[in-house]
Amino acid sequence: MAGNLTDYRKQKDFLVCVDSDGCAMDTMDVKHIKCFGPCMVTEWGLEKWRDEILTRWNEINLYTMTRGINRFKGLSMALQEISKKYTAIEHLETLVKWAAESPELSNDAVKHAIEQNPGSVILKKTLNWSLAVNESINALPESEKLPFEGVKEALAYAQQYADVAIVSSANLGAVLDEWELYGLLEHTDIVLAQDAGSKAFCIGELLKKGYAPDHVLMCGDAPGDQDAAKKNGVFYYPILVKHEKESWAEFMDKGLKHLTEGTYGGAYQEKKTAAFLNNLGG
Repeated sequence: MAGNLTDYRKQKDFLVCVDSDGCAMDTMDVKHIKCFGPCMVTEWGLEKWRDEILTRWNEINLYTMTRGINRFKGLSMALQEISKKYTAIEHLETLVKWAAESPELSNDAVKHAIEQNPGSVILKKTLNWSLAVNESINALPESEKLPFEGVKEALAYAQQYADVAIVSSANLGAVLDEWELYGLLEHTDIVLAQDAGSKAFCIGELLKKGYAPDHVLMCGDAPGDQDAAKKNGVFYYPILVKHEKESWAEFMDKGLKHLTEGTYGGAYQEKKTAAFLNNLGG
């Protein structure tokens, strides 16, 4: 398996890109419900409205068309709503501007922003929150970080016909640990996580290795995955929230076959797109 884009070489004519959290790994719900939301409540002292705020956090990040939004953009959205509805969040405009304009949204990018603006309390709180989230995720028991049923079989099947790339915005260490634990890494050819760049960027770089766009499929569970595919002119296969097992079964039964036989575009892609949008209320 290649360690980075520089070393990676195309081996097969087809490429299947797979997101991690919420797509291959059943980790997205537990991370948001037990880590992201509660850490925000703690960092900003929002215990008085905890239940309502956590319900709304999960709607933003899991069950609507903003599912899979970058953690800092999700934080910006949530705090703007909280500031209007519950209690004023001081200096919120600094975070909102940074989340909207920063070319990179990561812990390192927040650290750099703090260096540029050392007096910014909200940026420091944002970093504290993000680091606390990572610690909280790392502390989750392995029994709560499982792959969806059928994923390993689907990846092994796909690798017979296509190169397989993990394309995720999650933390690299977490992705490697989770995929290694359940024997999924052996069915992948390259791991591209948060540190490698956006999903759209990573797919674009993979295309430079010689794949035809109509030979590339992005498997994902969120609008960001669909957008990354669309920006690069490649196909999108949705793993539907609350129907993940069935989605992976259909990928093996029909989706990959459509890709390799050149019939993915048109009616089948339109059918899968409609099912995806309907599932998230889009």
